[in-house]
Amino acid sequence: MDKKKVILGLSGGVDSSVAIIELKKQGYDVEAMFMRNWDSATNNDILGNPDLNDDICPQEKDYNDALEVAKECNIKLHRVDFISEYWDNVFTYFLDEYKKGRTPNPDIMCNKYIKFDAFMKEAIKLGADYIAMGHYARVKHFNDHSIMLRGVDSNKDQTYFLCMLRQEQLRKALFPVGDLTKQEVRKIALENNLYTAKKKDSTGICFIGERNFKAFLQNYLPAKPGKMVTLDGKEIGKHDGLMYYTIGQRKGLGIGGSHDYNNEAWFVIGKNLAKNELLVGQGIDNPYLYSDHCFAEDCNWIYEKPLENKVYQAKFRYRQADIEVMIKHLPDNKMEVKYLVPVRAVTPGQAVVIYDGEVCLGGAIISEVYMKEEKRLY
Repeated sequence: MDKKKVILGLSGGVDSSVAIIELKKQGYDVEAMFMRNWDSATNNDILGNPDLNDDICPQEKDYNDALEVAKECNIKLHRVDFISEYWDNVFTYFLDEYKKGRTPNPDIMCNKYIKFDAFMKEAIKLGADYIAMGHYARVKHFNDHSIMLRGVDSNKDQTYFLCMLRQEQLRKALFPVGDLTKQEVRKIALENNLYTAKKKDSTGICFIGERNFKAFLQNYLPAKPGKMVTLDGKEIGKHDGLMYYTIGQRKGLGIGGSHDYNNEAWFVIGKNLAKNELLVGQGIDNPYLYSDHCFAEDCNWIYEKPLENKVYQAKFRYRQADIEVMIKHLPDNKMEVKYLVPVRAVTPGQAVVIYDGEVCLGGAIISEVYMKEEKRLY
């Protein structure tokens, strides 16, 4: 019987490197593909910003690392460019969301449109039965459907970022390190003397890299400075542009001491887009930061829609503790999510991801946030 062929997304990191070892153990015929999704020089030149530092996102270093691992594991490595697809489906979305004053999660869109769409199409051309990624998630394939489960390592579980996968994408997906902890992954890498065994985990968004986020965004969107005000309308400072701030943020506000206020820390508690005002308030548990329900759009259910009369678990951001919720389906692929207890800093533009125990059911993009009947100015 012929072995099933798997094309692995090899990023040059330790997780995808160990995925090769695991796939081979399971008897698959393994090849790998390295994705190049961002071209700093070209993209910056398009926007008239040729002076940006192009070595911030070291894709060539990652590609060379991937080559070394592929050689060590004796597998073929393909290289493919998805630069235009990434620009059209991920980066443009990223900018559009910031223009709306929201806080997007481009990693979710990268998984939806690049890693499990453009990549999958390319892999199928190469004869793949499955694709595999180094995400900390698990998949169970049944005769007529597949479900996604949280990764065994709860601290590394990445199902939050996979909430927009469709059933047909999951049907052809494998997550070889989903049953392992990060510690076990490192151990396997060391035992097999992999080139990436001690490589530091990447953080942040590739196209930003180690670059200052605010400085990066300034090159793509015009800033609109405005007032920094309290809920009662008192101006206590200036902001550099609403897009540079997120709900619950403490650092970088530059609010000095005042005789009118105590020494409690200041936080971003809202945004008034109509007036271009940044709302700030004191205290990490400022009441305005809390909500008890939200509305979300672009709902995606991986297999089945959740029920309306059942309590589920939700995450409103990565690595957040589970929140018990109930949902109500609405027209136009929207839903209302009611939390059993108020939650801090639920932020428009981020994803709300719904779980039934270990199973990730899917998610949606948060659009509006409420406390009782009052809409939060987020």
